[in-house]
Amino acid sequence: MEEPAKGSETGADKTRRLRHDIRNQLSNINLSVEQLKYEVPDDATSDVAFYINTIAMSCAKINLLLDELD
Repeated sequence: MEEPAKGSETGADKTRRLRHDIRNQLSNINLSVEQLKYEVPDDATSDVAFYINTIAMSCAKINLLLDELD
């Protein structure tokens, strides 16, 4: 196995940075989902609620996967 070049990130550093960057994007998605829940009218189709909930559950699952990297 090759050693990282002097001054470059280690595997753990890359993983930590990637996890941080993914969580930042997930935070944006979650905020948008919450805003949609607030703005979508109550009489919207059940499909809309299904899609919004699917996005929220997928974000939660990705967060759990990121936690397992520790």
